[in-house]
Amino acid sequence: MDNWRKSSYSGPDDGNACVEIANNSTRVAIRDSKAPRDRTLTFPTPTFTTFINALKKQ
Repeated sequence: MDNWRKSSYSGPDDGNACVEIANNSTRVAIRDSKAPRDRTLTFPTPTFTTFINALKKQ
């Protein structure tokens, strides 16, 4: 996945402490912006959507 983007919650003061996300039609990947060459977490899109929706209800 090449279309990495930073979290929308990353501001000017915490730009070095955020996550990046990339997605395509079937998978969502997450990585640490400070270590982009390290491992990533990858989830099927429906699983990630369910996870995000559950977080929004908190």
